[in-house]
Amino acid sequence: MFTKGRCKAVALAALSALVVGVSASALAETNWEKHHPRRTEVNDRLAHQNKRINRDVKEGKLTPAQAHKLHKEDRQIRHEERAMASQNGGHITKQEQRVLNRQENAVSRQIP
Repeated sequence: MFTKGRCKAVALAALSALVVGVSASALAETNWEKHHPRRTEVNDRLAHQNKRINRDVKEGKLTPAQAHKLHKEDRQIRHEERAMASQNGGHITKQEQRVLNRQENAVSRQIP
């Protein structure tokens, strides 16, 4: 038979194990999502395009209005990538990556 002290100790141990398990699981999932190769490629391209747009505004090749339009298109692609990943356990499929790459290519061609 368990005493009050023994029950509290068992409950505390179980709760601690649950917290550690959930924390480790969340950390592992976050690291996996963050470094998934297809997502990384898509997001790296978006970051590169963002830098190109900002550089071209500074050099006078794009107006602020044109840059705003391009940034908006990139934000829509990033939003779509996140939505796709949320439906696939934190990653995107090869087909989804192709779709996103085509969209990025269309934006890229608009940057001088």
